Amino acid sequence: MLYRIAADALVLLHLAFILLVLFGGLLVLRWRPALFLHLPALAWGLAVEGLHLECPLTDWENRLRLAAGDAGYHDGFVDHYIWPLIYPAGLTPQIQLLLGGVVLLLNLAIYGYVIRRWRRP
Repeated sequence: MLYRIAADALVLLHLAFILLVLFGGLLVLRWRPALFLHLPALAWGLAVEGLHLECPLTDWENRLRLAAGDAGYHDGFVDHYIWPLIYPAGLTPQIQLLLGGVVLLLNLAIYGYVIRRWRRP
C-alpha cells in the first residue's frame, strides 16, 4: 500500500516537473529567482525529449510499482487521468522531437518577453 502511494506521489511529482518545464518561464515573469530553477529543468526536459533519455523518475516509478505488486484498486485517479498525460499512447521518437520543439519555441517566446520586460526602463 505504501509503495503504491509513493508511486502515485512520484507520478504527480513527474507531472509537476513537466508543467515546470513547459510553463516555468511564466513563473520567471513573477519571480526572477525562478530562472535558476526553470532553466536547468528546461535543459533536462529538452535533453530527455531530444536525446530519448530515460528520466530517472520513470525508473523510480516502475520500481515502486513492482514493489507494490497489484495492491490497491485497478484504475484510480492517478492511473486514469494523470498517467496518460505523461505517457500518451502512440508516443514515437518523432513525436517526442516535435513536442520538444514546441516546448523550446514556447519557452523562447516567453523568455523573449521576459528579457524585453526586464530591459524596459
